[in-house]
Amino acid sequence: MMCNGIDDKGSVLNYVFYKVDDMKFRWPLIFICFAVLESCSHVYTPALYHHDIAYQPKPSSFDTAKTASYISGGYFASTNVNLNDFEEAGEVNFSRGYIFKHLNLAFGTFGMLGDYENSAISPDQPNYFNTKFFGAVGGRVSANLYSNSESERSEYRYLGIEAAYSHEFGNYAMFRQSIVNKPGYYVDPRTDLFTAGLTTEILVRSQSKVIQQSFRLFFGTTFGYNSLYDSYYNNKDVSTNTFPQLLNLGFIDIYPKASYYIKFKNYFGTAEIGGGIFVRFGRIF
Repeated sequence: MMCNGIDDKGSVLNYVFYKVDDMKFRWPLIFICFAVLESCSHVYTPALYHHDIAYQPKPSSFDTAKTASYISGGYFASTNVNLNDFEEAGEVNFSRGYIFKHLNLAFGTFGMLGDYENSAISPDQPNYFNTKFFGAVGGRVSANLYSNSESERSEYRYLGIEAAYSHEFGNYAMFRQSIVNKPGYYVDPRTDLFTAGLTTEILVRSQSKVIQQSFRLFFGTTFGYNSLYDSYYNNKDVSTNTFPQLLNLGFIDIYPKASYYIKFKNYFGTAEIGGGIFVRFGRIF
């Protein structure tokens, strides 16, 4: 791949490592070279890749109502794997939640509209663009087992399952599909994603019994063939992404996500981090 005359990343980094003797300059130069050379690789993933999982609120064992409806709006923002492009979107969600003895359950739908902003391709390069529109629709389902503390102020959702399906549309998806197999571009052209994983969560309520808060960890994967494993991640001349996935088994990658949930009377909010940031506010019916 050519990028402003540089066609071999490994040789450039090796030259700096072995030819620069002063340690004060060697590692800063390697870092600078890595950042510059990394930006030469144009990597494009689906707009919702590692972004489709979101916290699904559910009634708790403290609530008098055993079923509830949740409607919310939110804002999502993230960078691509090379940290040189930016995407943001607004999202609306509707879900239903249920509680049974030692079991919580929720399912719902969502829709998203946003923009993918280019910084990696300069105006003098082929395929340059400023922004590309994307949208998505999909559904989510969540279930977990729980137990209560003796004080009845906390609910430990010790094991849960979370899954999401999404379909992407818009000219960002069309753009990815148009540059598949072009030199210098590494693309995952998928528009349909299915992600699933395991969760663990602790929920607590205030002494006044008005506020509930929870903290949740998710570890999961997006299933299906990802062409980047045969191109970008398998290319010895291309540095891997700056922040790799937690566990890469070659055919499946596990990634984490952390969520915070707060409920006050009939209102709730969430804040999530993992592959980007996502905040939502909504109402409970």
